[in-house]
Amino acid sequence: MDLERLLAGPLGRISPRIAGWAYRGLRRLPPIRRRIEAEYETLVAGLEETVKPYRDDFPVHQRLPSAGLQRPELLTELEDLARRERATWKQGFASGAVYHGSEDHIGFQSRVMDLHSQANPLHADLWPSATKFEAEIVAMTAAMLGGEHATCQVSGTVTSGGTESILLAMKTYRDRARAERGITKPEIVAPVTAHVAFDKAAHYFEMKLVKCPIDDSLKANVPAAREAITRDTVALVGSAPAFPHGVIDPIQELSELALERDIGFHTDACLGAFVLPWAERLGYPIPPFDFRLPGVTSMSADTHKYGYAAKGTSVVLYRDKELRRFQYFTASDWPGGLYFSPTLAGSRPGALSAACWAAMLSLGEAGYQEATARILKTAAAIRDGISEIPELIIMGDPLWVIAFTSNSLDIYQVMQRLTERGWSLTGLQHPPALHLAVTLRHTPEGVTERFLEDLRWAVARVREEPGSAGGVAPIYGLAATVPARAMVDDLLERYVDLLYEV
Repeated sequence: MDLERLLAGPLGRISPRIAGWAYRGLRRLPPIRRRIEAEYETLVAGLEETVKPYRDDFPVHQRLPSAGLQRPELLTELEDLARRERATWKQGFASGAVYHGSEDHIGFQSRVMDLHSQANPLHADLWPSATKFEAEIVAMTAAMLGGEHATCQVSGTVTSGGTESILLAMKTYRDRARAERGITKPEIVAPVTAHVAFDKAAHYFEMKLVKCPIDDSLKANVPAAREAITRDTVALVGSAPAFPHGVIDPIQELSELALERDIGFHTDACLGAFVLPWAERLGYPIPPFDFRLPGVTSMSADTHKYGYAAKGTSVVLYRDKELRRFQYFTASDWPGGLYFSPTLAGSRPGALSAACWAAMLSLGEAGYQEATARILKTAAAIRDGISEIPELIIMGDPLWVIAFTSNSLDIYQVMQRLTERGWSLTGLQHPPALHLAVTLRHTPEGVTERFLEDLRWAVARVREEPGSAGGVAPIYGLAATVPARAMVDDLLERYVDLLYEV
């Protein structure tokens, strides 16, 4: 790859910090910048067919039509688009993404959203049903996550997703520390495997994120976390489990450290909140991670993942209402009237809250436990099958989010070969790896066998023809070899530009 030869080689011999400085200096030179931009265009163009496959098959709309199109015509196009995309997730080719996906569940959720399509929790006087749904979602989630055992009344709010839940929790700790301790330069301490939403929170709210290493088991390193805490630390973070490798951090030890240092502790259970309680009931050795631990002061739990709600809901929980109040926004002197908002958005889709409430009640404890049993059984079979492939290595000791790497093959080339067979897996880095988040879409008969057969084929192809796959493999390869992260950031920005091109 020209870009890699251009900069990865010489920059690879210096530290990442100096490499970033050197890259930013080099890209100011017009000849170098033109060459870099040309390479970016080539790399991004290789992804255009994947993200823009409909340009030749459907009309492109760059401005409003002079007269509105007929609804039957639009519905036909929408049905065609949905049909083309349905097979990938319906047949279990995706990692995560669609967590339930049965026809009757989708139909039920769609009916609920149709009934409450106009609801907006911002207007509680018009739609008190929306506040009923959200209050009960929070209460049920809190009870499931140890709230009944907490000394205080666990409270929370419904959000748009795990990222917003994490953003709001970090904003809450920032504001509490500023009000009660006078901290003006707040810091978050989190393991390197913590979700990138913590990076986003630090970026948006002008907080410092101090990242700690993980140990050989891929769990947060508690002694390193202890050393990282300063007088400006407002929150310590652990994951249950961490997104990259599906490994649960030592939440008990971390939360005890937070309690000892009188700072907040956040358990990010976006992935695990609706799996781990039922796995524990099924007899799996699940370490404590929720409000049963006195040091846990907040949690994030995604209802739209293994809670099987429609996409667009999550829950952020706090050990008590006083802490939750630091999340709110209020305005008492606006000419438009008295204003308050519990989350980042003002108007919110009440239909999604209704669908979440209905999903939780329709499944109940028995439904979630049965789904968890099926997922964990399937994940064990997949994990065992991967372990039997000599070139692959399972990372850590995961339950259902299974990460694997290789010491002898380019794992990103394996990912690309799997893509050719229809699979959509998640690429990881530091070190290069892939993961499959097992869902109910993987539990039907034959899906596990198909995945393992295709994985064995992909490994064989890469072994026989190394370096021949295209697609995302070169981009991940570049990210793994170039120390100047600004270069990778530039490339990602151009990829996002591509998504918004018509």
